Amino acid sequence: MKRYSGGCHCGRVRFAVRSDQTSVYDCNCSVCTKKGYLHLIVPPQAFELDDPQAPLTEYRFNTGVAVHRFCPTCGISPFYTPRSHPDQIDVNARCLDGYQDGLFEIVPFDGRNWEANVDQVR
Repeated sequence: MKRYSGGCHCGRVRFAVRSDQTSVYDCNCSVCTKKGYLHLIVPPQAFELDDPQAPLTEYRFNTGVAVHRFCPTCGISPFYTPRSHPDQIDVNARCLDGYQDGLFEIVPFDGRNWEANVDQVR
C-alpha cells in the first residue's frame, strides 16, 4: 500500500492517505469541473488528517449528503465526503505532494448525469 502526503496550498490543512489504486476519476459535474478535482476515494481508516483541529470550512448543496471541505485561508479543497460513498473520504489527487500527470490513470466520469452513472464508481 502506497502512502501519500498532501494538503492545501497554504499548508494549514495537511493529511496522509494510503492507497493501492492506480486510477482516479475526473468528474464533469459543475462543482468538480470548477475545482479541477481528481477523485481518489479511500476508506476512512486509510486517511489521516495531520491536525484534527485544522481549520476547514464546509459547503453542501443539492441533497446535502456530500460535505465539501476547504481551507478558509487559501480556498483549496484537498478532500471531502462524497455523495456516492458517504462512508468514505474522497481525496483530491491534485493536492498530493509532488502530484504530476501520469501518477494515476485518469478515468472520465459523467457526473452531469450522476444518477445514471454513479454505479460506475467503485
